[in-house]
Amino acid sequence: MPRIANLIFAGVACVAVAMVFVVIGRTETRQETRQETHQETHRDVHAAPAEAAGVTPATPSESPVLHPVVIRKPAGPPRIELAGMDPQGRSGSVACSTCHSVRKPDLANISAATLNEFHQGMTFNHGTIVCYSCHNPDDADSLRLADGTSVAYENVMTLCSQCHGSQATAFAHGAHGGMNGHWDLTRGPQMKNNCIDCHDPHAPNYPKMIVGFEPKDRFNTPAESDHGTTNPGTTGHGHSDHGHSDHGHSQHDHSGAESHDDH
Repeated sequence: MPRIANLIFAGVACVAVAMVFVVIGRTETRQETRQETHQETHRDVHAAPAEAAGVTPATPSESPVLHPVVIRKPAGPPRIELAGMDPQGRSGSVACSTCHSVRKPDLANISAATLNEFHQGMTFNHGTIVCYSCHNPDDADSLRLADGTSVAYENVMTLCSQCHGSQATAFAHGAHGGMNGHWDLTRGPQMKNNCIDCHDPHAPNYPKMIVGFEPKDRFNTPAESDHGTTNPGTTGHGHSDHGHSDHGHSQHDHSGAESHDDH
């Protein structure tokens, strides 16, 4: 009998605790619902005047979409055009490795004058560097960096930038090299030239150029008076101040006065 009483008491206690939790849960739910309703009402009250005035409510700013900057790249390793033709009148081209793969690199070739078999007549004027400063002696279809790392012809700008750092920096800022497209990348893409699009890698220097005309703007254009161009030594009417008598000046002054009176 005492065991049954204990079980009944425990059951009643569990039910009471469960009811307490249910009451607390419903109270919190009602409070959250009231807060959400209040917030929605607050938003509607503030949004109504703006909509009535034709003003679109502000939305969180989104970062603009930037178009890409595309740098032109060579199609691949250069190919040598053959001078001869086949019986059908067609000419062909070969890769650099066609010949250089079966020949030992001649590191003694340091200028165009030392080329006694191939590439004769080539203009070479690129500082103190030699052929294999840029060309890869182990793979004629690729280039090499100063540390010996191989680099593809498509990435020739990596090779140029290791020595021409100031030009590379100016290129990145848009001050060096040609560009087509948009400065503002939110309006459209930008296409930039490659180094060898403008420079011959074997003779990259451009001839010195002097502008043959002066820019015309308001700072170097002669000033004009109200009555025309004023030259040194003349009055506003274009008459010289030298060699005139007092009588001449008086006539000039009177005529000027009369003309002004007529107006």
